[in-house]
Amino acid sequence: MPSPTALDAAPASLPRAIRDAVLGIGLLSGMDAAVKLATASLPVVQVTFLRFAFGAFAIAAVVAWTRPRVPTLETLRINFVRGLLVVATGLSFFTALSRLPLAEATALSFLAPGFMALFGALILKERVGARALAALAIGFAGMLVIVFGQESLSRGFSRGFASGVTLDPLGVAAGLAAAVFYALAMVLVRARARIDGVVTIVALQHLFPALVLAGPAVYVWEPLTGDLALLFCLVGTLGVGGHLLLARAFRSAEAARIAPIDYTALVWAAALGLVLFGEVPGWATLAGAGLIVAGAVVATRR
Repeated sequence: MPSPTALDAAPASLPRAIRDAVLGIGLLSGMDAAVKLATASLPVVQVTFLRFAFGAFAIAAVVAWTRPRVPTLETLRINFVRGLLVVATGLSFFTALSRLPLAEATALSFLAPGFMALFGALILKERVGARALAALAIGFAGMLVIVFGQESLSRGFSRGFASGVTLDPLGVAAGLAAAVFYALAMVLVRARARIDGVVTIVALQHLFPALVLAGPAVYVWEPLTGDLALLFCLVGTLGVGGHLLLARAFRSAEAARIAPIDYTALVWAAALGLVLFGEVPGWATLAGAGLIVAGAVVATRR
């Protein structure tokens, strides 16, 4: 267990930031798989509320242990705005998860790194280098192969190249919206992490969305079984752990350098989709994954 000050320590080196990002993405991918299981039994609004409510309990333990400084009014105001973006991201992405296979829903989220680099340049005035741009372009091409290759290739000369999945239009639209909201939310992490601290950011990231969604969740509420309660305990723990690691990574490196690491989520999603849902990725998905991983390697190679 790290020391109480470890999570808010001085910025680490780029390799450590990359390691934190990869592990954080892995934990969040596990959370996505658990959420997909929950959407089969509960409305998306209730699932989204429970994801943040259980996460708020998990981060409360971290807050009690690390005892970060009391947030200022400015911190509360800015993180409340970010909380609204997190709510929009959760509702959009969980809708996509409920309507699309796990790997394909994850692939749509890979538009987010491109938006992150763009928003990082526009909002934070970060310089986007040639290596980061090349990595984003490679990863974006892989995403296109996955999303649009499934149906079009199944109609062409190589039917076996695609998985034959016809993507639900509403699921695709929700996934694209989630990518935009997620990118904005993560760029705000970069803008505030050095000021507010990692634990404070993640705590408010769970508290504010839970409060915002509490009212809407009441109107669609379905009773929780014991199994679902345990599932959301897992969701909360994985979500908090993943966001702590990602926030620390964004605190240590520029958004454009960390953004392509999101592409490794497809590896996790494909494995979890196969094990938990029997979803077998087609060759289009695997080919796109190869491009995505290549982009991540280009971005992180020293």
